[in-house]
Amino acid sequence: MKAVVITEPGAPKVLQVQERAIPAPEAGQLLVRVHAAGINRPDVAQRKGNYPPPVGAPIDIPGLEIAGTVEACGEGVERWKAGDAVCALLPGGGYAEYAVVDARHCLPVPQGWSFEEAASLPETVFTVWHNVFQRGALQPGETFLVHGGSSGIGITAIQLAKAWGATVYATAGTEEKCRACEELGANRCLNYKTQDFAEELKADGVDVVLDMIGGEYIPKNLSLLKPDGRLVFINAMQGAQGQFDVRQVMQKRLIITGSTLRPRSADFKAALAAEVGQHVWPNLGNGKFKPVLYTTFDLADAAQAHALMESSGHIGKIVLKVSRD
Repeated sequence: MKAVVITEPGAPKVLQVQERAIPAPEAGQLLVRVHAAGINRPDVAQRKGNYPPPVGAPIDIPGLEIAGTVEACGEGVERWKAGDAVCALLPGGGYAEYAVVDARHCLPVPQGWSFEEAASLPETVFTVWHNVFQRGALQPGETFLVHGGSSGIGITAIQLAKAWGATVYATAGTEEKCRACEELGANRCLNYKTQDFAEELKADGVDVVLDMIGGEYIPKNLSLLKPDGRLVFINAMQGAQGQFDVRQVMQKRLIITGSTLRPRSADFKAALAAEVGQHVWPNLGNGKFKPVLYTTFDLADAAQAHALMESSGHIGKIVLKVSRD
């Protein structure tokens, strides 16, 4: 099979297509013929040598989410059969014509969705559900702020929080991106290059913040939170260090938390997939959530896809097209 391989840590050009053996599914696994694979920030970090894959995942083939058809089932798999259209979360190996996945980490391709659209779902939806709704405990009627509103995580968080009945705020870096966030359901999106979100939102306050920025945003996020508010970190793109007043945390009874999904156990991801299937998947066909694909690239053009991801010039998801039939 053809696979995109990280030949050495470095710039996008280190991604090259090579021939690899088709993997065989073990007990509880599926062999999936990959039709499309989503591009995510952790893929970029892995390519640079900053985010090694967990034990058992392919060392040099990135890719955390795919959509395709089941080619074969390992021993003990009962839910799926050959020919089923699935999308899946995996710890790596998605940039390839075939991938093995834990059968419990798969969900059906939503009716009417293309494989490219379905491949944009698992990593972002699983991440948002766990961090916003499980760790952040967002409730209907509360107020929610997501930074990086036009990213894959951002567009997912906006739509799911809105469908959940929350008031939604977002930040983004251009007026075009802000308009896109508001069209997806954000009550207001602030251009962080021209507006201070902490000043703009201080009169209202927020209950939950999903932050992938860190750095100087940390004290601003805490200042915005209402009593019993929750700040959830999923990345720290502008720095992992930030100063804040601990008394503010105590006085307002704030919760500061965060997580990374990739290293979590297979059992944890299986439970998360089941909850996502129960609470999110029903919204994918009722108009409350729609895919936002910025563009697609052929598998051989993965380096161009990574360059675009790093430019932050996109709105929504970037996806690789793999198999065409």
